[in-house]
Amino acid sequence: MGRKSAYADIMKTAVGTEDGDNVLRELMAVAETKKELARREEVAVRKARHAGLAWGEIGFLLGVTKQTIHRKYRKVG
Repeated sequence: MGRKSAYADIMKTAVGTEDGDNVLRELMAVAETKKELARREEVAVRKARHAGLAWGEIGFLLGVTKQTIHRKYRKVG
């Protein structure tokens, strides 16, 4: 996390306000949440495939086309 911390220090200087600290923390939290959500999605897709769900069914449940979900996760299941 050292690199992110150094970059955050640079960004704080650029933002220059105490509210900027909150903005940076929020953006970093969003980035971390996106990573965690991507991990959860991959695990869920793998479990769904092993349970016998088709790509189209998984895509429907995730709100994307079967082509999109297959292209993204074809290697996991």
